Amino acid sequence: MKGSATLATTFVLLLVVATASLCIGRYPIPFHELSDFFLSSFNTADATCHSVACSILAHIRLPRLCAALLTGAALSVSGASYQAVFRNPLVSPGILGALSGAGFGAALGIILNVPQWMIGASAFAGSTLAVLLGTGIARLSGDSSVLMLIFGGLVSNALFTALLSILKYLADPDSQLPDIVFWLLGTLSRVTPETLSLVTIPMICAMAVLCIMGRYLDALSMGDDEARSLGVPVRLVRNLVVTLATLLCALTVSMTGIIGWVGLVIPHIARLLVGPGNRLVLPMSALTGAIFLTFSDDLARNLSAAEIPVGIMTELSGVILFLLLLPRVKISLRGNWR
Repeated sequence: MKGSATLATTFVLLLVVATASLCIGRYPIPFHELSDFFLSSFNTADATCHSVACSILAHIRLPRLCAALLTGAALSVSGASYQAVFRNPLVSPGILGALSGAGFGAALGIILNVPQWMIGASAFAGSTLAVLLGTGIARLSGDSSVLMLIFGGLVSNALFTALLSILKYLADPDSQLPDIVFWLLGTLSRVTPETLSLVTIPMICAMAVLCIMGRYLDALSMGDDEARSLGVPVRLVRNLVVTLATLLCALTVSMTGIIGWVGLVIPHIARLLVGPGNRLVLPMSALTGAIFLTFSDDLARNLSAAEIPVGIMTELSGVILFLLLLPRVKISLRGNWR
């Protein structure tokens, strides 16, 4: 009951943060204009709005807010799922090479001068390829245990990081290299409604399935033998969770670039709020991650005249939060995660 109340309170806080995010910016929008915008959207007879505030909300801030909510929630759920499957609180969504593969794919698209929408598709393809390589190495060894999956991920990460470095070396320093660096820093400024329409449903479905599987993840966190004794199909559950978590990671990277620390830090905050049970940790991670990334994006676009890439803000905030959570992480390493 306490956990459910905490979830409800966090959801209300998310609504407050989202509303404030729509109102603040270089062009402040009063709350009554925001209300008029949503009322006119629901009124089919007055569906068009010609004010400056309406144009800013419809074409800039609302798509950007949706991207921040989706990305923050997806990265956090992905990180919490990885930490449960690998039984390690220091695991992040990039452990199987998804981030380095996405970076390589995006850089390759930029060098080949493909259209903007194809850069996201190239990043997704690179991320998928890197994860397939990491899991393939584990299977070729004849051992699909957690340790071999981590080993395969390390090899895949190293390979695609090296390939990305080669592309950065070959890129034109005046036109292509700045675009590669800016994309790797992570940004929400290039998100379009078309991109959102492609990724929203798959991301929501993947997060919903992972949240439903919270009890299975609790069983996996006790060890494979204990999970099997409870009737849990360990290999099936692990493969499904890794696939869905990687899909979430790949979709977010293809949309916003590489945004770090969210999937590592936010699950720890969720555990502090609702306890160690993944049945509550996963939805709490989604809500907390959405709040964290929305707040980070508000800082990124309001702290200076030139917009700061949101990936920089999440790294700075993540380091501070991680230092504050370090005593908790040490306890976890000594306790339930061994």
